[in-house]
Amino acid sequence: MYFSLSLVCCFLVAVCSATHVGIYRAHSCKVAQKGLLSQRHLTKELKPAVQSAPGWKLFGKVPPRENLQKDSKIIQQEYEARTGRMYKPPPPSTRRKNIEFEPLSTTALILEDRPANLPAKSVEEALRHRQEYDEMVAEAKKREIKEAHKRKKIMRERFKQEENIASAMVIWVNEILPNWEGMRATRRVRELWWQGLPPSVRGKVWSLAVGNELNITPELYEIFLSRAKERWKSFSETSSENDIEDAGASVADREASLELIKLDISRTFPSLYIFQKGGPYHDLLHSVLGAYTCYRPDVGYVQGMSFIAAVLILNLEEADAFIAFANLLNKPCQLAFFRVDHSMMLKYFAAFEVFFEENLPKLFLHFKSYSLTPDIYLIDWIFTLYSKSLPLDLACRVWDVFCRDGEEFLFRTGLGILRLYEDILLQMDFIHIAQFLTKLPEDITSERLFSCIAAIQMQNSNKKWAQVSFWL
Repeated sequence: MYFSLSLVCCFLVAVCSATHVGIYRAHSCKVAQKGLLSQRHLTKELKPAVQSAPGWKLFGKVPPRENLQKDSKIIQQEYEARTGRMYKPPPPSTRRKNIEFEPLSTTALILEDRPANLPAKSVEEALRHRQEYDEMVAEAKKREIKEAHKRKKIMRERFKQEENIASAMVIWVNEILPNWEGMRATRRVRELWWQGLPPSVRGKVWSLAVGNELNITPELYEIFLSRAKERWKSFSETSSENDIEDAGASVADREASLELIKLDISRTFPSLYIFQKGGPYHDLLHSVLGAYTCYRPDVGYVQGMSFIAAVLILNLEEADAFIAFANLLNKPCQLAFFRVDHSMMLKYFAAFEVFFEENLPKLFLHFKSYSLTPDIYLIDWIFTLYSKSLPLDLACRVWDVFCRDGEEFLFRTGLGILRLYEDILLQMDFIHIAQFLTKLPEDITSERLFSCIAAIQMQNSNKKWAQVSFWL
């Protein structure tokens, strides 16, 4: 009996469990079906949005979606409705809007108002700034007008100079050069000479004035040039020392001279870029200097010769430049300096100091106080005939009168330079004087320099330059 009752209870429990499982399964199916339906419905709703999204499909481009950006006013209205606050635009700037100009420099900033976070200008301060600005503008206009007048003056002087050169050229070509020997010493020709030679006849007049006492011919130049080329070729090859000595110079001296020529050519008028390697006059200058080295082995090549030869090449043909170069260096003064004849050089320096003290006594004592002797600045001037220290066009004018008056004018030019810059030199010490005289200012003009040269008297105790330099 007890066993039967247990079986009945177990049966009832099993029936109840099966019933609950069935109910749970049915409920789960309904929930799943409802979720599936809602998911399908959501997919249908989102499908147009997904299709309208920008991008790329596998087999074509998706058309762009519509512009969903809201207008700024709508955004502002939504913000006010959501927060309950009214939007206030920022206050307008206190800076002047209707100004007559835009500030283009720091000068114009004085008319600008201060930023909003700083105290505003007072009426008096604004008026003062306005007055200061007007004064600045007026001063700038004055400078501009002054510079314009200066440019016009320079142009007028240039045109006048060109007209004078053109008229002088006609006189030189038609009257003076055909009658050179009879007219070269006349007062009229000397005055024209002082004013500067026309560039078109400068080389011809230089050649006639320097002369050809050495009787050098173009054929002789070609001979020495070919000899120089042979030696350059032999130096580049491995040749014996005896062959070089037979040629007239030792290996060390000749090779050093050739290397010095190459080095000096590269430093000759570097701003012109015509004498450096690859320039149109590089080989020409090298040939003239090399031929002279072979022509005068007793002198050889000395630094500074390249500037003299370059100036001649710019005004003469190659052979004529060599002839003038050789005869010019054969003058007593140039020969003494290039052969480094110390006794003769000291005589020239002593004669220079005699006229220095006579013409510029104050500056002479100033130089004496620093023990500044003439050799410190004169050697470079004489070695290059001022072509390195002065602007090239001004140096050519010095050459014009030098060819007329000879070595005296070289030392007279030196005194003229010292006279021109006397006030500046009196304020300098030893080092600054030496540096200043080595490279003179670029703005030096021929009118100022030649007016100072004209004021120099080359006469001491009724003795002229030649007499003083001879007796020393």
